[in-house]
Formats: sequence, structure tokens, C-alpha cells
Amino acid sequence: MRFAGKTAVVAGGASGIGLAILRGLAREGARVLCADVSDERLAAVAQELPEAVVTRADVTREAEVEAMMGLAVERFGGLDCSFHVAGASRPGYLVDLSEQDWDFTTDLCLKGVFLCMKHAARHMLGRGGGAMVNIASLNAHVPMHAGAAYASAKAGVEMLTKNGALEWGAEGVRVNAVLPGLVQTPLTKRHFDNQAALDAFLARIPLGRAAQPEDIAGPALFLASEEARYVSGASLLVDGAWAVSGYPDMRPFRGAPGWPKPG
Repeated sequence: MRFAGKTAVVAGGASGIGLAILRGLAREGARVLCADVSDERLAAVAQELPEAVVTRADVTREAEVEAMMGLAVERFGGLDCSFHVAGASRPGYLVDLSEQDWDFTTDLCLKGVFLCMKHAARHMLGRGGGAMVNIASLNAHVPMHAGAAYASAKAGVEMLTKNGALEWGAEGVRVNAVLPGLVQTPLTKRHFDNQAALDAFLARIPLGRAAQPEDIAGPALFLASEEARYVSGASLLVDGAWAVSGYPDMRPFRGAPGWPKPG
């Protein structure tokens, strides 16, 4: 019951890593607000966790993020923890990547975290502090073919984490990041549906398996808990030791760049 009496927001909390964090928080006594863009998944959360508050929020839209954080405070009287999980990618080689796909990926994965941090902090500063956990990625450190936008955004999340820890530490607000490796979620389904691609990943992971969302939720909850009260500005790799072995060459599974066009 590490979170008994505490209020927590999980942005991107209706599936994958976010849902595992949400379940862990509820299990340990937190009052939780789940925000997501999927009405269907939010309805499923509401059925599973009837005491949770669910709300639709697009983290790339500042007014919706501000309202999301405000709703948690309105319903529960304060904000103690905030987990920023929402993310997705539209992959493409640098010579092919459209401006729209770059913007989609970086807006969701980087700007979304910035907006969540900003508006969570406004409810934590001067009110006893709090803890934020940003979900970055192993790709904050390791590039991948066709993943420039995603890797750049996740590297930005890591630096945002450090900057938040620097700016807000004096007022008791801690900010940390979790950097997952390969996790079996709806967003990574394509890798698990392609046995050759999955084998290429697993060959680089010393622990020999992909993570499940619960494998990431545990470290995230630790960083938000009182047990980590002297941890801030940290980046915790949760990757089965993958970072020590390098990233697989994904070109065989992505195909060749589309530019230049033949002829």
C-alpha cells in the first residue's frame, strides 16, 4: 500500500505499460485518473476499476492536458504522482519520412510529455511536492533504422526529465524516466507477429525474452514511491540488458528506402 491516500494520473493509461501502471497504483491504494484517446479502452478501464476516474485526453493538446490534471485535483483534492506514458511512432527512413509523420511522432512522444510535466507541476509546486515518471525508451540511447523521429523524441524525453528535476527539486518535485526495451504491447504487435523480426530482437537481449508491461510498471511505481525519495533526474534502463549488446538491424523487416525513385 505504498500509494495509500495518494492521487495519481496516468496519461496513456488504458493499454500496455500505462494500464499495468494504473493497475499497480490501484492495487497499492492510490486514487487514480486514467487518461487516453481510446473511448473503447477507457470504457474497459472503468468497468475493471470502477473507483478510477477516466477521461478522454489527447496529450498533444494543451487545453486537454490542463483539464485532465485539473480533473484529478477536483475529484481527489490534490495530485501526488503523474505518469506520462502515451506514445506511438510512424516509422520511416530519414530520406522518406514525411513532415507529417515526423510531427505526429515527436508531438506525441515529446511535446505530450512536456505538456503533462508542465501541468502536473502546476499542481505540485508549492503544495508539498510530488513525483513524475516519464516513459522514454532504450532508443533514447540507441538509434534504429527508420526510427529517427521516435529515437529523437525519446532522447528529448530523457533531457526533459533532467530539466524538470533541476528546476523543481527545491520544491520537492521529483522527475525520473524509465527507458524500456522491447515490451509486448499493442504498439509492438508487428514485431511479435513476425517471427524473424522477433528472433532478431531476442538475439540481442541477454535475459532472453521481451518484457511484459508489468515488468516496466514495477520500476515506474518504485520511482514514484517513497522508497525512491532521493532519486530524481535519473534514467532507469529496463531492457533485459539489451543496451549492452546493441540494436538489431531492422532493414530486412523495413525494406529499402523509397527514395530516390527508380528512373
